[in-house]
Amino acid sequence: MKPVIGIGSDIGAAALGKRDCAFAYTTYIDSLRRAGAIPVVIPPQPENAADVVDSLDGIVLAGGYDCDPALYGEERHPSVEPMDPRRQENDLTLARMARERGIPTLGICLGVQVMNVAAGGKIVQDIDSEVATEIRHDSAPEHRVRHDVMVEPGTRLAAILGARTWNVNSSHHQAIRSIGQGLRVTAHAPDGVIEGLEDPRHPFYLGVQWHPEDMPGEESASIIFRAFVEAARKHAEERNRVLSAES
Repeated sequence: MKPVIGIGSDIGAAALGKRDCAFAYTTYIDSLRRAGAIPVVIPPQPENAADVVDSLDGIVLAGGYDCDPALYGEERHPSVEPMDPRRQENDLTLARMARERGIPTLGICLGVQVMNVAAGGKIVQDIDSEVATEIRHDSAPEHRVRHDVMVEPGTRLAAILGARTWNVNSSHHQAIRSIGQGLRVTAHAPDGVIEGLEDPRHPFYLGVQWHPEDMPGEESASIIFRAFVEAARKHAEERNRVLSAES
């Protein structure tokens, strides 16, 4: 069976007098399709999050602009570009609901930061001004720079990718500072910047700071999406088994 996986939508704010839009980039959709899933876009509707997540087999928390630092009790750095508040509320609610209900979840770039903030963690608001590093982390999507990441042994990410070094793309000016409750670090850049988190008690609650959806054909990207879709498929099978037993 093909699991149904929801992608939390971004919001495009239109000019005055025009209509806003909720959307997901096709690179997320294509990556999930290649891995054997049926992708759907989740519009921003946090009041319905519980019903939405219960109808899905997995959730992707996608990349985008920044979390509002007020969420973790800090003043905003001048470099911060907060995401639309409607998206922020929706993504945080999806992250919390999916974690509580054991629904497989993959966070990408902003998505892993949302996972961390939802768990009470904090964010490095601007790597360039806060981290002593020669690695360039921030770059435009059309010209992404790359650097290595080292996967931590004994983590679920290591079980998926192997406890080794991978070369990945990089397009973020923020990073994880303090770890949210119950999460653990799964990967680092050579300069110590955290590149991955997961909940070891969850069937699949995992986030990476790079963009595997924009690495089509690369082994590390396809492995991550296949593992995520397989976790979603198992979740769907278990849910169907429970529903059959109750009927």
